[in-house]
Amino acid sequence: MEFFRIQRDIPFMRHALVFNVISLITFLAAVGFLAVRGLHLSVEFTGGTLVEARYSAPPQLEKLREGLSQAGYTDSQAQNFGSSQDVLIRLPSKPGTQTGKLTDDLQPILTAAGPNPVISRVEYVGPQVGKELATDGALALLVVVAGIVIYLALRFEWRFAVSAIIANLHDVVIILGFFACFQWEFSLPVLAAVLAVLGYSVNESVVVFDRVRETFKKKRGLTTPEVLDHAITSTISRTIITHGSTQMMVLSMLLFGGETLFYFALALTIGILFGIYSSVLVASPLVMWLGVSREQFVKPKKEKQEAVV
Repeated sequence: MEFFRIQRDIPFMRHALVFNVISLITFLAAVGFLAVRGLHLSVEFTGGTLVEARYSAPPQLEKLREGLSQAGYTDSQAQNFGSSQDVLIRLPSKPGTQTGKLTDDLQPILTAAGPNPVISRVEYVGPQVGKELATDGALALLVVVAGIVIYLALRFEWRFAVSAIIANLHDVVIILGFFACFQWEFSLPVLAAVLAVLGYSVNESVVVFDRVRETFKKKRGLTTPEVLDHAITSTISRTIITHGSTQMMVLSMLLFGGETLFYFALALTIGILFGIYSSVLVASPLVMWLGVSREQFVKPKKEKQEAVV
């Protein structure tokens, strides 16, 4: 399916060096923010207290969040859990906080937000559990990266695998850099969004790379930059359809999903936007710099020797 078809190839590779310089600058800026400011980790990673409460009618979550903030529980989270009458509250850990005192402090705040609140569960999450989650998350990221490299190396060639993983890691670091720069909360849903962006970005790279391989085999006489330009230009319509549809869905979550889905959708929005750029204008120039050529895809024909009588 195509909305349009561009008749003349757009010379993307003519500006390959400019694209790579822009990518390098944004990458280094993101690394700098991560090194200087670090990530603002959520309760799942740093440790804290989880509180479940049930109301007789749906409470006002905004009023509950304001009450928690005014009571000194900064960086707290309050969201519906299971139904509109159940609320899950995440509170960062405080030294010397006792469960009984915490319950007494929360009761008037909960009462102000809705009728007849009953605290059904109070669970403390220690920093050791948060450390394990952070370690498991990093391990999951490494496993995904390794899987992508192996898949691309088997399907294409090592140059494509290296280029795609550099471009995809570029997206991940950019997302983390935004969260470090603005000190947005980095939680488990955000980590899930980062992993989703990795898989989403590599899909676009595979489409372009597959067209590159097809063009090398079918069209003779084209230079490597011309082949890459043709591959990118011929997939632009598909790129607009795919990314446009996905971006509309993610933006709806960002605008109307509420506080619970906000940072998850924000990470996906950043990842999709930079994923389009990196898959097309970072991975392809890298493939060219690494020396891809037609000879790597088309085997030379062997001349048949005539039978000697």
